[in-house]
Amino acid sequence: MTAEVTREVPIVGMDCAECSLHVQRAIAALPGVKSVEVLLGAEKAIIRLDPTRVDLPAIQSAVENAGYSVGASTSVAPAKAIRQDFTRPVLALLGLLFGVILFIIVVGEWLGLFQTLTRRLPWLAGLAIVLIGGYPVFRKVLLAALRKQVIAHTLMTVGVIAAALAGEWATAAVVVFFMRVGDYVERFTAERARRAIKDLTALAPQTARVERDGREIELPVAQVSVGEIVVVRPGEKIPVDGEVIAGHAVVDQSTITGEAMPVEAGIGAQVYAATIASQGSLKLRATRIGWDTTFGKVIRMVEEAEANRSDVQRLADRFAGYFLPVVALIAALTFLIGRNPMSVVAVLVVACSCSFALATPIAMLASIGAAARRGLLIKGGKYLELLARADVLLIDKTGTLTLGKPRITAVYAREQFAQQEEIARALDERTLFALQELPDTGSALASQSLTAAQRALLQFAASAERYSEHPLAEAVRAAAHQAGLTLLEPLDFEAYPGVGVLACVNGNRVAVGNRRILDRFSADGSALLAVGAALEARGKTLMYVLVDEVVSGIILAEDTLRGEVPECIQELRQLGIRHIEVLTGDNTPAAAALAVKIGVGYRAGLLPEEKMAIVREYQRHGHTVVMVGDGVNDAPSLAQADVGIAMAAAGSEVAAEAAHIALMRDDWSLVPQAVRIARRTLGVVKSNIWFTVVYNLMGLSLAAFGLLPPVLAAAFQSIPDLGILANSSRLLKQQ
Repeated sequence: MTAEVTREVPIVGMDCAECSLHVQRAIAALPGVKSVEVLLGAEKAIIRLDPTRVDLPAIQSAVENAGYSVGASTSVAPAKAIRQDFTRPVLALLGLLFGVILFIIVVGEWLGLFQTLTRRLPWLAGLAIVLIGGYPVFRKVLLAALRKQVIAHTLMTVGVIAAALAGEWATAAVVVFFMRVGDYVERFTAERARRAIKDLTALAPQTARVERDGREIELPVAQVSVGEIVVVRPGEKIPVDGEVIAGHAVVDQSTITGEAMPVEAGIGAQVYAATIASQGSLKLRATRIGWDTTFGKVIRMVEEAEANRSDVQRLADRFAGYFLPVVALIAALTFLIGRNPMSVVAVLVVACSCSFALATPIAMLASIGAAARRGLLIKGGKYLELLARADVLLIDKTGTLTLGKPRITAVYAREQFAQQEEIARALDERTLFALQELPDTGSALASQSLTAAQRALLQFAASAERYSEHPLAEAVRAAAHQAGLTLLEPLDFEAYPGVGVLACVNGNRVAVGNRRILDRFSADGSALLAVGAALEARGKTLMYVLVDEVVSGIILAEDTLRGEVPECIQELRQLGIRHIEVLTGDNTPAAAALAVKIGVGYRAGLLPEEKMAIVREYQRHGHTVVMVGDGVNDAPSLAQADVGIAMAAAGSEVAAEAAHIALMRDDWSLVPQAVRIARRTLGVVKSNIWFTVVYNLMGLSLAAFGLLPPVLAAAFQSIPDLGILANSSRLLKQQ
């Protein structure tokens, strides 16, 4: 059985949503094509196919038969940056020219100049003018007719033919002129929608300086190999993702994170393609190239976001599909009732189905592209619409509400209590805490602060956690390093999500985790359990360490609430998200202490599958659920939620894949910002649709009753596209 493959094919010549639909239908009709998504903004088709049944020449032929062409292969490619916002001046110029031309046409119609021209010029000369001027449009209509398709210009072309046959070739010529004006407006609108994507691709570095054979050579980024040494001088763009092996620099990462504040990068730091190094030079070992870099994934996600169409966009697409038959019916009724051919021409000419198709994608593309520049990656209009309607917010605790960088503040070893177990049991909570917890000076654990038993316990725990990715595991390893301990190699490592880890360390079976670890492994009772209960009652985060199924110690950790969280939670409530809840695997007192601090509900002691069940519970009751997590342990819940938001997803494949929205920097203010963008975008989409509906109803009514002559009908059909462009362009400057 032949494996299916996915191909990306650049498409040239698409100006509107209807164009992309025609290309999609042409490619989908080929044998061997399993699925196809044609993206207007990215100007490409993503095709899943059987390579034994369909090849690129066949696809190219299908695209050309549809009236378009296949471009050159793309990568993270050069694009000319748009350095200024030309929308307003261009719209002003178009409006001025449109007004002048419209005035001339109205006056000419009123003075009878068109009739004079019609009488004085031969009919064949007039027909030639119409055919030459309208050739690009007529060609598209003919190609569509050969494929048994009706497009937006089909009815207008019928109107032009009707006017010409009625001897009104001057009217037909004016209609053709405005058809061409409408095409230009659509192309300008589509290019404007693509601006955000092109601005992003323009930031991609094109060359890299690589060390080869003892010398530095400059070559295209595509020719760099993973593992090569790349040299970056002050002021240059970093061309690849990599690990710094020499040098030090201040790096502007705003192209990835949207954050203007630069960060310092030294040996061991991870740096990303398309960021800029200054105040120093770097040598780095390339880890990702081209599309595989974090920046390449940003571009790809923005491009492919168009494929995830919102419900309102699907509704507009369906409406546009029924619109042309309805217009044809209105034209037929107009002729049957009024017997006025020019009214029929006006009805056919004034209808503007493209505006329905443009109403949603232009706004969605503008928002998604603008959000990407701010460090917000949104995977499609579908998620913008769902986010705008969300009423429930569920939040992970560690790494999401907190900084996710806990530090170890105390180590309790079994030997400390072995000789005085009954005394330890009798100690009250305050005395126990004061006597046993290490001094919290804000500095790292020093080797002299630990007894031999505590050092042995910490070494066991850190060795067992050596290959764990959990933030608490990182904290344990950091504490062991600061205490000067050498990590041992763990064997048979197993991770239990929401519980802990198990490994064989130096011949001993070592388990490290939360209280659930005691239930999973039959641990004996000891005074340490009383210590743990007392600390948990104070809302502390702790890890039990079991050696050969004996509770041998407790490690106390502390994390810090993100400073911006309380204000952001309040802002989200003001935006209409009334039910907010923290879901955590931490103990109940720790969860309660944090939830009270920020004023939300909580559920504690949860496994990943239990978090996902809570998401489903809300969804069964008709709520639209947003889940915010770190994208690792919370991947199931992020995927299950209507909208999953992953924190600090830069460089994290798990976060970027699991979530529907990825925050490229560790900043909670991006969450309410995403909600504001979604609400504003949905408002613009709705206003676009209502404007289009009302405008077309008015135009069709006036034309059907003979109050709008064909010449003015042709002029007025160009206005909706300009209105949609002007309205949607506001989203490019999201705040």
